[in-house]
Amino acid sequence: MIWDRVKYIILAIAVLTAAFIISTLLRKAISIFILKYSKKIKADPTNFSFLKNSITFIIFTAGIIVIFYIIPSLRTFGKALFAGVGIFAAFIGLALQKTFSNLISGLFILMFKPFRIDDTLELSNNRRGIVEEITLRHTVVRDYENRRIIIPNSIIGDDAIINFNISDKRIRKHIEFSISYDSDINKAIRIIQEEVEKHPLFIDVRKGSERGEGVPAVLVRVIDLGDFSVKLRAYAWALGNDNAFAMRCDVLKSVKERFDREGVEIPFPYRTVVYKHKLAKPLPEAKNSIENDGSSDR
Repeated sequence: MIWDRVKYIILAIAVLTAAFIISTLLRKAISIFILKYSKKIKADPTNFSFLKNSITFIIFTAGIIVIFYIIPSLRTFGKALFAGVGIFAAFIGLALQKTFSNLISGLFILMFKPFRIDDTLELSNNRRGIVEEITLRHTVVRDYENRRIIIPNSIIGDDAIINFNISDKRIRKHIEFSISYDSDINKAIRIIQEEVEKHPLFIDVRKGSERGEGVPAVLVRVIDLGDFSVKLRAYAWALGNDNAFAMRCDVLKSVKERFDREGVEIPFPYRTVVYKHKLAKPLPEAKNSIENDGSSDR
């Protein structure tokens, strides 16, 4: 009797150990396949990543079923458990409601693909990052400070997000400048256009007909006449969010240097401070009261 219990315990440990080894090997094999072959065969790595993160759950679930089947006492417990499956299902449903919601949302993300692995997203809290992993429960986004944002699938599935990679990777970046009212607007526009066009990350999206009609590669508009400056906005195209950000930073620097060399002023707000050196004269009534107070002291 004791030997049977020990035997079943050893058997259960062996099944769980085998499940652990198999799931680890499969996860490593799928990871190698994703890294080496997904780009070569032009396959979406999102599907393989989701499968990699699901394999552990599937194998351990199968291992537990095997343990219940081969151990007689657990088999009897399993039958009793299935006899009360209604109450048990209701209890599990309430306890794991959020878990099931994340699982279903993860499956919907896999099916409809609002985003994929390596896509750049902007979340509702204005944080941006790159999708690194999609699991059964959550999505991992690596932000630009190299920190990982762990978002449950049910939350990111219901949230409004901006995907910079879906359908078209081209990004139109708005680059704004302010010049003084005394500066030459046309000269400033020409400088901005030249600096953007010569940047290596800039892409020209004009069609052939637009080139023939003389449409500029970089459109620059006057968007505001402020209290102390004229605001200009350049519409520059780049491939991907990272390239667009780098291009904007470089253009801001190069345009500032050109403005300094060619006499285009970038203004800043002025403040006029007035100092009153003379104090206000006292009213006649106040002067009389002061004199009366002085005479009474003598």
